[in-house]
Amino acid sequence: MNKVAIVVLAGTESHESLGRVVNALELAKELQENDDKVKIVFDGAGTEWIPELEDKEHDAHPLYNAVKANIHGACRFCAKAFGVFKEVKASDVDLLDEYDQHPSLRSFIVKGYQVINF
Repeated sequence: MNKVAIVVLAGTESHESLGRVVNALELAKELQENDDKVKIVFDGAGTEWIPELEDKEHDAHPLYNAVKANIHGACRFCAKAFGVFKEVKASDVDLLDEYDQHPSLRSFIVKGYQVINF
């Protein structure tokens, strides 16, 4: 069984960024369907995706919803810095602050996860 942590860093500012988040979610779905362990972390500008993808009208919402159980969380510090703290807090996504108000990516490495950034 593979163990993969997917970190979404892409913001919401471009079509290319949409492609990156969709590719991250597609990888998560593929891993999930093959019974691999997968954890998704939204970090940096990637925290902006939470309110976008929570919107049922967004084209990527069904894909997001399909992998939502594997979302480990979003960076607390970055959610504040990118102006989406209230929206993330209102969602079911946990705000992560294990290391200096940021998610601990090291914890994934220690547990044997491969870390992939989008």
